[in-house]
Amino acid sequence: MLVTVATPTYNRASLLPRLYQSLCSQTCSDFEWIVVDDGSTDKTQEVVDGFIKETKLPIRYIRKENGGKHTAVNVAANEAQGELFFIADSDDWLTGTAIEEVIQAFTSIRDDKNFAGICGLDEYADGTIVGSGLPKTTIDATPQEIREVWHVRGDLKEVFRTEIMRKFAFPEIPGERFCPEILVWNRISRQYKLRYFNKPIYIVEYQQDGLTSGITRARMKSPIASMMTYSEWFDMLSSTKLKLRMAINYWRFYFCSKANHSVRISGWGNLLMPAGGILHIKDRLTIK
Repeated sequence: MLVTVATPTYNRASLLPRLYQSLCSQTCSDFEWIVVDDGSTDKTQEVVDGFIKETKLPIRYIRKENGGKHTAVNVAANEAQGELFFIADSDDWLTGTAIEEVIQAFTSIRDDKNFAGICGLDEYADGTIVGSGLPKTTIDATPQEIREVWHVRGDLKEVFRTEIMRKFAFPEIPGERFCPEILVWNRISRQYKLRYFNKPIYIVEYQQDGLTSGITRARMKSPIASMMTYSEWFDMLSSTKLKLRMAINYWRFYFCSKANHSVRISGWGNLLMPAGGILHIKDRLTIK
């Protein structure tokens, strides 16, 4: 198959059927589905076993000890048989033509190794596009360029070559269970670009107890990965305004770490320690 749909999941047995139905309803069946259970304590395995029994869709269930979404993605990437790697969270689902749209967009750049993959749009359940959408039908750019040059806002749905996901695996830091996706996406963008296309392929529903809603708390509990993200992002950016934001956030989470601070920020980013410290104190007072 050309595409691997990978779902890292933790205690989302009640939501998986919606994603499953969206996969069964695809206009193109050239894909497999890998579900990586990150140590769930609910009926996730029972639910997925039921899917496997009732469908011809290639489904693989892999269970691992709880380590965070990023570690589950790493497992899925190593197990994937598809050429493309499509991360579908358990609380989201695909548009009916998503796999077909992904393959069509990828076919035109498949032999060009300057491309790490393709990227479509996210939308809400009511059909509203998340963010701004693209100003053109297609754009060839890095994730940094799509934000800074093309001024595209909002979450997007990247689909990378599987070999790229293996090459740029998420760092797994002892004691931390969260790693921002943008850390890896930025590392990829230093060497590769994506073909962005102006069509929705992914439907999002942000859960109240999900990673997106608790993003600051998650970063506070995984300060090394957070510092790494903002330090590297600081070095990549050309906009002084954005670099300021990255430096402040670096120091914001620096104060959450009790370990040896081996991840450093460069240059004048060190001057933003007081501003980051103020945000850190605010986080401590407001986030329990």
